[in-house]
Formats: sequence, structure tokens, C-alpha cells
Amino acid sequence: MGTLKKDFIIGFLIALFATFGGAFLYLEYFAAFSFDISLELIRDRSLHGKLLALAAIPNLFVFFVFIKKKQDIRAKGVLFATIMIALTTLIFKLI
Repeated sequence: MGTLKKDFIIGFLIALFATFGGAFLYLEYFAAFSFDISLELIRDRSLHGKLLALAAIPNLFVFFVFIKKKQDIRAKGVLFATIMIALTTLIFKLI
């Protein structure tokens, strides 16, 4: 039972890392402005939810890698993290 929880948490943490990595990559390489200015614009215009939605895209790739490797419990952790990110995005949208 311990390894199931451990694998779930590993999948969850990898998904969070992939999300933060996706946010960084988007802001660093695809945003029209510099990293600092982009962060200010996101804060000023309340675009947190949109950034989170874009940043969660790498979770799709992580999920399919775990499925391909038959690491279903880790894939469930990624799916759970992605659902939490989607709910957070919804909350930002409603605020």
C-alpha cells in the first residue's frame, strides 16, 4: 500500500513541476515581453487562470509517458494534479 501512495505522490509532484516548467517556458520564450514585464501584466490584468491553463499542457505529455510505461498510479497522480489545476483556473475565472 505504501508504494501506491508513493507513486501517486510522485506523479502529482511531477505534474506540478511540469506545470511550473510550462509556465516558465511560456513566459520566457513565447510571451511578447520580458519575463518580469510578463509577470507584471499577468498580475495587473488578472490573467492567472489563462497562464495556468497554458502551463498545464506539458501534463498531457507526462500523463501519456506514464501510461506508455504502464505506470498507471503515477498517471493517476498527474491526472489528479491536472484536475486541481483546472479547478484553480475555474476559481480564477470566477473571481
